[in-house]
Amino acid sequence: MKITQLTRRDILDSIMAEGVNWWGRLEEIDFLARIYDLDAMESGIPRFRSVRAEILQHRISNYDWGDDWVFHDSRFGLMNGDDETLRRFLCEMLHPVVRDSATEVERLRQMLNGYLAKDGFALVESTRMSGRPIFVGRYIGLAGVPGAAAAREALAGIDPTYVAQQITRMEAAAVPDPGLAIGTAKELLETCCKTILTERGVPFSKGADIPELVKLTSKELDLTPDDVPEKAKAGDTIKRLLSNLATITQGVAELRNHYGTGHGKAAGAKGLQPRHAKLAIGAASTLAVFLVETHNAQRP
Repeated sequence: MKITQLTRRDILDSIMAEGVNWWGRLEEIDFLARIYDLDAMESGIPRFRSVRAEILQHRISNYDWGDDWVFHDSRFGLMNGDDETLRRFLCEMLHPVVRDSATEVERLRQMLNGYLAKDGFALVESTRMSGRPIFVGRYIGLAGVPGAAAAREALAGIDPTYVAQQITRMEAAAVPDPGLAIGTAKELLETCCKTILTERGVPFSKGADIPELVKLTSKELDLTPDDVPEKAKAGDTIKRLLSNLATITQGVAELRNHYGTGHGKAAGAKGLQPRHAKLAIGAASTLAVFLVETHNAQRP
């Protein structure tokens, strides 16, 4: 197994914590029958002719199995089986026949990919049914995302839950969904700038873009120590460097808008690649870390 026990447990815990019905709008047996031959799977109890009969007894007649029973039943191989079985199960959870809310499907996909990415896997779109995506599980490799680890550590004090989710989303989406990763990198930098400005009582417009937010933040922060010779020139140089990082982040985000997200395009269509996402993530993370660390260093 390349998908570790830790990742499998995290996935199970998140499904249960979110109150997600893994069977969606189907009956449990109908959902499982899409993946397993329930009539050919023998029950461990002699009075049941098959696993199908066993499920009917314990989930319909008696209802004495919890909703997470399938994850703990070794016959279904979700916690202890091969990677393909788990990937297929998760993809079926998102299938348009099983789940009809596009918003819920995307939310679950991002959540699941956040865990799968740690082992180099992702649920990615392979085709469409009536305009709705059908996913497959693929090994995408453990691609390093520049700046993400430093950002996770340095930004832990800024709305920890939200920022951690943004960084996890960036890392998970860098390869399978560069557009999402780029958009999230932009949001992360906006969040950091707005947090700093808010804590310092500096007003900013709701529609302020990244260059404006970074300019305001840089102006508010004392970017050079007092004992640096020619402090004004050093400060101007630092501001120019920060402006360049902001321009990269904003520019790649605008490039994403020109290319679109890539969903539903014909096979072989050209679009943003993981290298574009890594550029945006690296620039946004580096700039966010510097601004937040400077802000924290000036706290009384």
